Amino acid sequence: MTTRIDEIAPGIYRLSTHVAEVAPPAGFGFNQFVVMGDEPLLFHCGMRGLFPSVSRALARLMPIERLRWIAFGHLEADESGAMNAWLAAAPRSQVAHGALGCAVSVADLADRPPRPLVDDERIDLGGKVVRYLATPHVPHGWDAGVMVEETTGTLLCGDLFTRVGSGPAITTDDIVAPAIETEEMFESTVLSPLAAPTLRRLAALAPARLATMHGSSFEGDAGRALEELAGYYDRRLRAALAPAAGAAGSA
Repeated sequence: MTTRIDEIAPGIYRLSTHVAEVAPPAGFGFNQFVVMGDEPLLFHCGMRGLFPSVSRALARLMPIERLRWIAFGHLEADESGAMNAWLAAAPRSQVAHGALGCAVSVADLADRPPRPLVDDERIDLGGKVVRYLATPHVPHGWDAGVMVEETTGTLLCGDLFTRVGSGPAITTDDIVAPAIETEEMFESTVLSPLAAPTLRRLAALAPARLATMHGSSFEGDAGRALEELAGYYDRRLRAALAPAAGAAGSA
């Protein structure tokens, strides 16, 4: 198992491990992102089984003990499974996660107390600044959230735009159609009235690129891609509600 390193924006590195056994025959990519600065941040911990490969990759970029912040989109094995392994490897590090997730899970699971983040809170990494945005249930997880690195306009968007298979580290090709295809394969997104408005809030940030956890990162009109994904979930929600509305109208 090999973890590939690519710089997707100035000072932001993608650590990607392709696992053929997951979602065969195409396989599935698991990506972590390192935001360099005086206080480097790792976004996504990866699963415990991936820690040896991913940590070796990070060590090629910097001494692991320099790692200061550990963050992830929500509590799930591929996002937070290796959390305590990273805490042990980097004694100065601290988990930074949404206040809700810290209260219900991370404060108990993490080997050191986490830093709870409120919506719109920023962490100055020294040369880079990340802003936390709470996105409950989008795409899934009560504690879900994303981060935007403001100096490069990079949205660390977790499971949004998930796709199977492998590809280049960063693409300018359409990422919405593959995301929809994967969503219809796995049905992993919570279909709720929060989905489209949350995506449109992210679109309004007009990010320069999308750092996705599964699949190629995207560079281009990321706001438009987020709007298109929001439209897809709007249509799905209306379709899901239509039978109930028809039944109520005929009663």
